[in-house]
Amino acid sequence: MLASQEELFYQNDHVTFLNAAYMSPQLRSVDAAGIEAVQRKRKPHLIKPNHFFEESEQLRSEFAGLINSQEARRCVFIPSVSYGIATVTHNLEVRAGQNIVLAGEQFPSNVYSWKRLEDTYRITLNLIPPPDTLIERGKHWNTRILEAITEDTVAVSLGNIHWADGTLFDLKAIRQRTHEVGAALIIDGTQSVGALPFDVASIEPDALICGGYKWLMGPYSLGYAYFGPRFDDGIPIEENWINRFESENFANLVNYSDHYQPFALRYDVGEHSNFNLVPMGIEALRQVRTWTPEAIQEYCKTITQPSIQRLREAGFWIEDITSRACHLFGIRLPDHISMDTVKQRLEEEQIIVSIRGNAIRVSPHVYNTARDIEHLEHLILDLA
Repeated sequence: MLASQEELFYQNDHVTFLNAAYMSPQLRSVDAAGIEAVQRKRKPHLIKPNHFFEESEQLRSEFAGLINSQEARRCVFIPSVSYGIATVTHNLEVRAGQNIVLAGEQFPSNVYSWKRLEDTYRITLNLIPPPDTLIERGKHWNTRILEAITEDTVAVSLGNIHWADGTLFDLKAIRQRTHEVGAALIIDGTQSVGALPFDVASIEPDALICGGYKWLMGPYSLGYAYFGPRFDDGIPIEENWINRFESENFANLVNYSDHYQPFALRYDVGEHSNFNLVPMGIEALRQVRTWTPEAIQEYCKTITQPSIQRLREAGFWIEDITSRACHLFGIRLPDHISMDTVKQRLEEEQIIVSIRGNAIRVSPHVYNTARDIEHLEHLILDLA
């Protein structure tokens, strides 16, 4: 079993950080890779044409291995989730009267591009809210989503888990239903990929979009996307030189090509060779793959489950483990406890979590220990 990895990170000893879903702390190895990368530009004459491709191909292969993609050229670099979702909506064939199914209350980056599509093509954006009941909440939410997918559904877009409280969505059942009606399945993996196992060969998403600075342990503004065969012949949202056929031949760049690089490489963001961020991303993904998402998930379960059980027994609501992730979960308060009071106490104790809606979002990682979870537990129980 994976042991605590706190020695691999820069952390503040006086802060209990349980907020990887906001932004991961920096790995020492990623920090070192970034410093070396920044210093490299001191001597630009040493940056050769092959450097525009070699490191990014290493990073591409690391991400492909993490999600079990047998074809690395289906994996591309994006600066943000919104860029990836915009690429999808830019290439989705829709007609008036169709609908897009989204999980309700999901992160705005996976909503606004769909709203633009709704306004432009007179389609319906169908956001499926969570059920009012807390009894088997995750199960009922999944049922609602499946029932919303009809012959008029052109796409379903949601996370593997809900970003606010870790509710698991049944991607295999949703994928089966989208296959039945011919709809695309778009997954926002930002809050799951890296900490929760994800297999594109099993789920077969049409697109998987991931921010890279949370569970993938990388720098800000470096994200990843996988595009399946549905998008092989699409049009990127920007036209840049490096995505064109045979762009490796610098001497031939003035002979403009009408053809793109194969598979999904046309969707790479411009300047994706980023000499500062790519080395950091390589080091981050190598470390995540060394730990493995399976081991990360099991570690988070081990350090959180005893405290979660005691909180549930004291009247706090946390989704059953069968319907949520272990690396991200929400704690909902009894009516007599004020969230404002909780916020004040969290600040006083320097416990760093996120408040999302009416839930305390807790998102530990391998740099945390059971003591960190117990610190939060004791604070909450003192308010009961």
